[in-house]
Parts: sequence; C-alpha cells; structure tokens
Amino acid sequence: MAVELIEWQWAEALLQAESTRVPIPPLTESNPELTIEQAYAIQQLVVAYKTRRGRTIVGHKVGLTSDAMQKMLGVNQPDFGHLLDHMRYRAGATIDFPLIQPRVEPEIAFVLKRDLLGPGVTWDAVMAATDYVVPALEVIDSRIRDWRIRLIDTVADNASSGCFVLGQELGGTRDLDLALQGLTFTLNGTVVQTGAGAAVLGHPAHAVAWLANTLGELGTPLRAGQIILSGSISAAVPIKAKTHVSARIGRLGMVDAYFPV
Repeated sequence: MAVELIEWQWAEALLQAESTRVPIPPLTESNPELTIEQAYAIQQLVVAYKTRRGRTIVGHKVGLTSDAMQKMLGVNQPDFGHLLDHMRYRAGATIDFPLIQPRVEPEIAFVLKRDLLGPGVTWDAVMAATDYVVPALEVIDSRIRDWRIRLIDTVADNASSGCFVLGQELGGTRDLDLALQGLTFTLNGTVVQTGAGAAVLGHPAHAVAWLANTLGELGTPLRAGQIILSGSISAAVPIKAKTHVSARIGRLGMVDAYFPV
C-alpha cells in the first residue's frame, strides 16, 4: 500500500509541475529506492489521468536509443513513453505547447497499418506492418529541474515527452534503407547536427521491434494507425525563443516548426 501511495504522490507532483511549468527535484533524490516498475506505474497513472479527461493515446515514443544516452544513464536498453493527441503538430506549425525546458530531437516516425504484438517481433516484421514513415521532430521536455534525470526520473516523466511534429508522407519511400538516410538538422538556417538513421540501434525499425516486444510482455499491442517515434538520430538541441527548427532526413524529406517563445 505504501508503494502505491508513493506512485500516486509522484504522479500528482509531475502533473502539478506540468500544469504550473515549475519543475520539481528529481524523484530519485527523495526516493532512491524507486524501481523501474514503479517508474512505469507512475507514467501510467499520469497518462490515465489525461485519458480520463478526454485525451487519446495515438502512439508511443522510444527513448535512449543511442549508446551515448544509455551510457549517461547507466542502462543497456531503451525506454518508452506515450504519445497523446494534443501533443501532435503538423510540419510548419508554430509550437504553442506548454513547455518548460524544451529540447528537440530529429527522428524517423513509423505509422502502422496493422497491429504488432510481441514477443518475437523482428525489424522486418515492423517494416511489413508499417504503412509509411516520415521525418519527425520530437520536442522533449522535463518536469525535473535542470534536466537532472536518471532512468527512473525520465521513465516516470513519460520518457521526458513534450510534443512532436510529423512531416508529410512522400511517395516512393517504402523501399528505402532507413539506416542510410542522412540527417541535416538546422536552427535558424544553421546546421547544428548531422547523422544517419543507423544511429538508432543500427536501424530505426529495431527500436520499434523492441517496443512491440516490451509492450507484448504486458499483453499490450501496438495498434494499426498508431505513430511510433523511433528515437533520436542525433543529440538533442536546447530551444530558445524565436527559433525555426528544420530536419531533412534523406529521401524522407523535411520537417520543420517554429518556436515563438
């Protein structure tokens, strides 16, 4: 019972931080004994609170897909969070989402045409179940003060989710090797990061397979029509006011957004 109380208390604290835009100290400072299972339980409580108030789950995000981020947080596998309908923007949008300390990551997004249920999902099964892929910008954010996060903190905080921007679907991209699609990431016209799809676990579809298999252990499928953000191709870049962000990912095309504040 005490464990459940701690989970509810942290869920309420994270919701309050999001509402007021006043970040809180890391969960792991006050409760270093928190487990990864409890962190996901906190995440689920926050998501459930929002869905009860009319939000809809439209997909998932995979995080910690790079070696550098995994080493920084002392883990050897990714994590995941939920994508809700109010978090979604189209390319070219002006971002008015209530953010606290945003950073942007360029990613490849998968849109599924049929369900995926693990275990046993492989990257080629992911590709066969994918309707199309598009370039995306994930705006990550943290309700934890100064981004002083450990794995438990980011998982509880919905994998440090903010909002996301999807590019336009282009024809003729189905047979592309996503691992070889090069990235050019710019802020106000200046290139700040480059990379390639292979930075995401060797191939972005591996991240989606990991997610399908991880959720499959809980009996939860990835559903047709859902959006899956597969993980950042480059390092996240902090965003300031009056910034135009653009990412071109090979033949997948370009996605961009403007941050006024």
